[in-house]
Amino acid sequence: WVGQQSVNMQLSKTAATGVRPTLGRVAAPAVVNCPLRPATHYLAEGSMSPALVSPLNLSQSRERCVAVEMGRRAAKIALRKGKADAKKAKIYGKIGKKIIQVVKAGGPDPGSNSKLHDLLKQARELGVPKDIIERNVKRASDKSQADYQEVTYEAYGPAGTGFIIDCLTDNLNRTASEVKAAITKSGCKVAEPGSVMFLFTRAGQVLVENSTEDAVFEAAMEAGADDVAPGPPGEDGGPSTSYKVFTSVEGLVGARAKLAQLGFAVNVEESDLVYKPNALVDVDDDAFAKCEALVERLLELDDVDGVYANVDGLDI
Repeated sequence: WVGQQSVNMQLSKTAATGVRPTLGRVAAPAVVNCPLRPATHYLAEGSMSPALVSPLNLSQSRERCVAVEMGRRAAKIALRKGKADAKKAKIYGKIGKKIIQVVKAGGPDPGSNSKLHDLLKQARELGVPKDIIERNVKRASDKSQADYQEVTYEAYGPAGTGFIIDCLTDNLNRTASEVKAAITKSGCKVAEPGSVMFLFTRAGQVLVENSTEDAVFEAAMEAGADDVAPGPPGEDGGPSTSYKVFTSVEGLVGARAKLAQLGFAVNVEESDLVYKPNALVDVDDDAFAKCEALVERLLELDDVDGVYANVDGLDI
């Protein structure tokens, strides 16, 4: 009753003066941290009536805070799943194009075409659906289907960063036009062949998940690897539990098999030949956003199979 009387008095004052009174700190809970203070804090400041700091209001605030945090977590999970699905689609597309390439070069029989035999084995390891494999084997026999060619582009990013773009295409003119347009629209610059490549080394990469740095390092040395680097941060920005094991180009297959034999969880989809940056470049937030935008634009192109950058913290 006292609280209601206080509210009624304030509403009467509004009607008389036309000025809406401030009812204290009864605002929606802060999005960040959602601090909850005891009712005595507000009563001591004289900024809120007892009715407005009832246990019901505090309970509702807590519920809203929980809802906000759950919403953020769900958004992060959805974003992570979206990226994983996009990577998988890229891998399936790349395998499909490679199948056309090797079938056109050596025929559709895996028994006589060793490259096709190895590629089909890799496709099964990656979980490529059978219909995708069969469809692309059939496409390779179509006379109207052009052969696929590998082509690499280079780009200058902001703040001294560099990018390597790997493509497999059946139309060089289309690919060149689309890649160069994506680079310039992102505020970056197309580089001459070789002007960025020297910043990278061609290497094998094996991604090991759910392990510790010491365990992976020991196993990597046993597998004949050259280097180990932490993978992307864990959920909610926690420490990484995945590690990139780098090998020579020739040592990739053997190192991947050895690590799996030692009981490590090897992510087959993320284990392939890559361009490893010789040194990472630390950039400010604006430059980082531009680099991220460039990567997103490039990976949206069907002809682009991989993008590599020397940007510190940029997970591709």
